[in-house]
Amino acid sequence: MIGNEIAGGTAEGAGAGGGALAGVRVVELAHIMAGPVCGRMLADMGADVVKVEAPGGGDPTRALVPLDGVDASGAFVMMNRGKRGIVVDLKGEEGRGVVRRMLARCDVVIENFRKGVMEGFDLGYESLRTANPGLVYCQITGFGRTGPLADQGGFDLIAQGMTGLMSVTGEAPGRPPVKCGPPLTDITAGVLGAMGVVAALYSRRETGVGQRVDTSLYEAGLVQTFWQSAVTLATGESPGPLGSAHPLAAPYEAFPTADGWITVGGWNQVNWMRLLEALELGELADDPRFATNEARMKNQAALRDVLAGRLKTAPAETWLRRLEKAAVPAGPVLSTLEALRHPQTVAREMVVTVEQGGNAVETMGMPVKLSEAPGAVPSGAPRLGEHTEEVLGEYGFGQEEIAELLRSGALGRFNA
Repeated sequence: MIGNEIAGGTAEGAGAGGGALAGVRVVELAHIMAGPVCGRMLADMGADVVKVEAPGGGDPTRALVPLDGVDASGAFVMMNRGKRGIVVDLKGEEGRGVVRRMLARCDVVIENFRKGVMEGFDLGYESLRTANPGLVYCQITGFGRTGPLADQGGFDLIAQGMTGLMSVTGEAPGRPPVKCGPPLTDITAGVLGAMGVVAALYSRRETGVGQRVDTSLYEAGLVQTFWQSAVTLATGESPGPLGSAHPLAAPYEAFPTADGWITVGGWNQVNWMRLLEALELGELADDPRFATNEARMKNQAALRDVLAGRLKTAPAETWLRRLEKAAVPAGPVLSTLEALRHPQTVAREMVVTVEQGGNAVETMGMPVKLSEAPGAVPSGAPRLGEHTEEVLGEYGFGQEEIAELLRSGALGRFNA
């Protein structure tokens, strides 16, 4: 077991029932998305993740588009199901002392405040590692802890603009910049943070020592540009937006049919020849404009016109059946609702039902399946302060001490 080899004790609660990270204690001092995504990934794998929220409204995502009859928004449930929740006032020394004691006994802390905030609370890595040398301290910021922008805050929109993502997203050069629909850098930063935490826990098994995990929305945006950056570094030129097309290969994009859009991945030579057979366009095999991938990329506009003209002659389902029979990668362009209800989504258990405020609520399932330690989505998101007394009791606080901290306002708890 990885968990508590340094911190000591046995983790209880939401993540203790199984999973590869069962026994790992995580304290999440994070809000909105990047940090909570990191915590959610660890909770999925069995870690006991305790989310610390401020008095009053807690995580701001609680107030986004509330679900009928549920005490938290769909966005909050999506980011925080499977965690336990406590309320601590970090603005006062009593509350900071509570968290300091927790971090002396846990395995992992996740925070996504602006650089310097945690140090101002005397909760920075350097001060905490003395009391808990095995602590894995994950920090997710806008731009990372080093460099000229280290002190700046960041949002997904800003990161997408600064990392080149918005310059390559959209229909064509000269059009207004377009943000990728999902908050790509927030989600990716959370996944990178979780990867770093697991690597640090693995390293701790050998060294007995924890470490700082430092990642950012900025780096999360850059890693999403692997293909575009490969072109740029090889040629010295920045590629522009290509719609749904690929910067290195063709045809690899969305095409209109008689009744909707489909995607077609016919870029390598084997799939190109299969595509011509499925579309009954065998004459293009001898067309020098399309003979190789390099030629197809140079003549992409002409290629798009020819293929779209053919695909518009029949419905999407007709072409998808023919392309599947020919072993050409292809698929429909679905709405979010259609994707969530697709049989493949159901089969992969990517939509699950959890109990939330006495209601059954659907949320996203686990994207990674482990054969021997599969983990689970055991619960919905915590109500504000739902587990304050339960969690602090496990971290060594006595009942009278908890009661006094509640009276002083340093702690908060859920009142049904």
